[in-house]
Amino acid sequence: MSRYWIGVASRDHVGRGLAGGFAQLCHGKAGALARMQPGDGLVYYSPREQFDGNTPCQCFTAIGIVLPRPPYQVSMAPDFTPWRRDIAFVAANPAPVRPLLTQLACIPDPQHWGQAFRFGVLQISGGDFALIASAMGATLPPDMSME
Repeated sequence: MSRYWIGVASRDHVGRGLAGGFAQLCHGKAGALARMQPGDGLVYYSPREQFDGNTPCQCFTAIGIVLPRPPYQVSMAPDFTPWRRDIAFVAANPAPVRPLLTQLACIPDPQHWGQAFRFGVLQISGGDFALIASAMGATLPPDMSME
């Protein structure tokens, strides 16, 4: 049975993952990626446009399916070798989070909705994943169950 996840990253970092077909979460730590299994769904939420900027984005910015290759490390700098996981991203449009706040089960308190995203990754229900996918206009593989 598939599981579903929200990863949190700035929109510019999500763009790098989209271009390379990978996810990188929690400043390159392996833990969250290791919990994901092939066939799981991943959607990115981007609080900001740029990692080092203050311009808000507050949108779901990418969605895809975890591929079979296990997490792997890459060297980005002599002192930075983050973990990544391959993702089959699907075509989708950014979707603002605010219109979905009262509908998402993963947001227990819509007034303090940002709290849900503070740890960088969270597991969500298939229903939440389907709702976000629909808001993004994403077409997911027909064999992906949203139970």
